[in-house]
Amino acid sequence: MIIGVPKEVKNNENRVGLVPDGAYELARMGHHVLVEAGAGLGSGIPDGDYAKAGAEICADKQALFDRAEMIVKVKEPVPSEYAYFHEGQTLFAYLHLAADREQAKFLRAKKITAFAYETVQAEDGALPLLTPMSEVAGRMSIQIGCVLLQKDNGGKGIVLGGVPGVAPAEVVILGGGVVGLNAAKMASWMGARVTLLDISRKRLTYIDDIFGGKVTTLMSTAYNIANSVKKADLLIGAVLLPGAKAPCLVTEDMVKSMDKGSVIVDVAIDQGGCIETVDRVTTHENPHYEKHGIIHYSVGNMPGAVPRTSTFALTGMTIQYVKRLVSQDVADIIANDAELRPGLNSYKGEITNRGVAEALGFGFVDAMGLV
Repeated sequence: MIIGVPKEVKNNENRVGLVPDGAYELARMGHHVLVEAGAGLGSGIPDGDYAKAGAEICADKQALFDRAEMIVKVKEPVPSEYAYFHEGQTLFAYLHLAADREQAKFLRAKKITAFAYETVQAEDGALPLLTPMSEVAGRMSIQIGCVLLQKDNGGKGIVLGGVPGVAPAEVVILGGGVVGLNAAKMASWMGARVTLLDISRKRLTYIDDIFGGKVTTLMSTAYNIANSVKKADLLIGAVLLPGAKAPCLVTEDMVKSMDKGSVIVDVAIDQGGCIETVDRVTTHENPHYEKHGIIHYSVGNMPGAVPRTSTFALTGMTIQYVKRLVSQDVADIIANDAELRPGLNSYKGEITNRGVAEALGFGFVDAMGLV
């Protein structure tokens, strides 16, 4: 198979979908890898490293797409990339379709066989290709929150962990998944007072155990959310429903109850966001805005700011699935691959992930019926 790895074009997106080690593995299997010139530079990987690994460097993006049977990316295609794809091509990337109707329409129109990193699911229910970037985003959310709390950025002018004689900041985290857990780790290590809310008592028990009670855990109810948000100096949105649009848990009135200069970091923005006042996806170029006196940060590709870490963390996981994709046809995957099957979001012009279909109001079609 011919696998194409284009340079990412989303604002300040410096990750790349494949590293030289992955290109080498695929070449050993007898496949041909095309890498767009400069695709890895943002992650510190020169073209020569890919060439040494057996990949072909391709200076013409359109030629790469024309020749490639499968495209391996990091982020979803943006409108400027739609014309490069050809009908029936396979795509493997983060798609976050539940919050992106236009992309879903494009994938259907071109009958793209689209597998989404974020809905590939292990037998135990884990999301192995979302986990590494969720770890990065969770840790970054606290790092970013610290900077935005500085007065020069419009924040309260406080240090997250306080100092002797001065109380630490209040950090509130909505969601106890991978993002929430990593945010709690960073915030607690820095000495902040951390409250984490989740709908699962089992998950809260686990978090309480690993932090030894240093993180306050609460059931995620409207009452508890409202009271927690009101006291938050830093609010982290870390809610995830696999494949589906994130639920809106924090109302505009709750945001208005926060002290001026407080900060919101909505990591759930890729799936539509979980905070009502987060009404736009921002970029690394213009990452935050103020509303009701609260600083809002809602960048849709947070890990793109730390591409060296992110690329190697991500591709270390994705390569095993790329190797499976190039070794089976789609019918075999649908019939026999329990992990990759839920990753199939679009096939033969239909939306084949139930959560995505319901979020967009499109008809869901079981991929088993399309084989």
